Amino acid sequence: MEVEVTGELRTSWTPTHLTGDPSVLVDHTAKKRKQHLSTVPANEIIEDEEEEESQSMTDHTKDSEEPSFKRVKPVTKSNSLTGVITPVKTPALKRIGQSISRSISFRTEARPLPPAPLRSRSKASSFPRRRSSQCWSDTVESHDLTAKEIKRQEVIYELTQGERQLIEDLSLVKKVYYEPMLKLDILTESELGQIFGTLDSLIPLHEDLLSRLERLRGSEKTVGEIGPTLLYWFPCLEAYVTYCCNQVGAKALLDQKKTEKRVEHFLRLCQESSFSRKLDLWNFLDLPRSRLVKYPLLLKEIQKCTPSEHPDEDSLPDALEMIQSIVAEVNKKTGEAECQFYRRGLNYLEEGQRLPEIQQSRFLYCHGELKNNKGQRLHVFLFELALVLTRPGEDKDGGQTFSIYRQPLPNNLLNLEEIPDGEAGGGGAFRGAFTGGNDKVKNCFRVSSRGRSKANSYSLQANDSFSKQQWITCLRQAMVQSRDRNAHAGQSQFPSYADPTLCHIADLSLTSDSEMDVQTLSG
Repeated sequence: MEVEVTGELRTSWTPTHLTGDPSVLVDHTAKKRKQHLSTVPANEIIEDEEEEESQSMTDHTKDSEEPSFKRVKPVTKSNSLTGVITPVKTPALKRIGQSISRSISFRTEARPLPPAPLRSRSKASSFPRRRSSQCWSDTVESHDLTAKEIKRQEVIYELTQGERQLIEDLSLVKKVYYEPMLKLDILTESELGQIFGTLDSLIPLHEDLLSRLERLRGSEKTVGEIGPTLLYWFPCLEAYVTYCCNQVGAKALLDQKKTEKRVEHFLRLCQESSFSRKLDLWNFLDLPRSRLVKYPLLLKEIQKCTPSEHPDEDSLPDALEMIQSIVAEVNKKTGEAECQFYRRGLNYLEEGQRLPEIQQSRFLYCHGELKNNKGQRLHVFLFELALVLTRPGEDKDGGQTFSIYRQPLPNNLLNLEEIPDGEAGGGGAFRGAFTGGNDKVKNCFRVSSRGRSKANSYSLQANDSFSKQQWITCLRQAMVQSRDRNAHAGQSQFPSYADPTLCHIADLSLTSDSEMDVQTLSG
């Protein structure tokens, strides 16, 4: 790992009067000498010249020490060839390729941190901060292809380059993060195994696909039939079930370990280094999941650009169906693992809080922070069959726990009431907690239970209107599906999973719209 040496930025000043024509100074001196030569004795002329030379050197030294603000007359004539040489035109094929590449780019790398302040480096790093983007048209001189076929080649090239970049990133994670932390004893081998999971086993899978794609490129750098190759390789992606299911626990452990000084210091140094491209460790660990959900998008684009009667016409639909089913299976298993993880973290204060609906739930619709009517922050879980309000805390090992707040509510008994913005906050359940000194409330809704001897009602506030709408949508979905399940309990099994876009809406933030992240394998 390279250590960057920072230094102060120094500004050098250049005397602006030295940028003029030196011949002007020479002529001025010659003219002055000619005027006084006839009237001044020779010995005085010599002394005069020495005095002028000394004064000139003094002025020059002064100008080099301080910036000059003298105006300089611009040069009106130039011998430059600017405007004479005709600019070179970009070939038509390359222009089309560049345009298509911009329109079909599917790069979804993890979001980088804000840029660090500008600083000088004593040595240039061998790792670029940003990858140079290249399209297929940049790799060929010319080719007799239609615009549709060019677009097809661009998408296939994007698929190939994506594999190469993923391999580079996963190899970098192993070399720069895993191995140094193990050798320096920053984390134990067991902790590293839990955080990195089966990441190491994914590298050979993508290396295999990359080699197959490169072999498909002919001498003219075009790919003909790609469908059979993808049909053969896609079943390997079932290995992602194990990796993605481990990510929930991996993220929790990594966040816990970041509170330790040695771990935080090491990760910060890595993130500040140029090889990281300002991404943190979790951004790299999440790249395989991002890559997985990109395959269906790439295949759809390739299918769009494939002409009729092409050899791929029959195989591409089968490959698309296969990858979509694999992504759905990974999504399902990951949702189950996430649900189990948070169920294990629940801390029941009373035995009556252990609803069977919580243990029977197989996935989470969403979870995140909301405020109650007293202004307290709660972490709320909307499981498949129950709504659970909790207070977040830590166990003796520093792991996160969630203590049950009041009584959980079964989804099939939920009542949902949307509170319009601007409703008076002085009376009823609000107690002024939502108003902040004003007599208006915003982004609030109320949930209650019906049909139970002990009725419960909770008034909750989201951070913003978008977060509120997400909660209301998920709650309605959960209520409908839970009631349908009860209505058909004797006729069918559990209902199918909810709309994937509604599942796993994790960490609904209380800070801003832009920070609320919908964490789902469906993108």
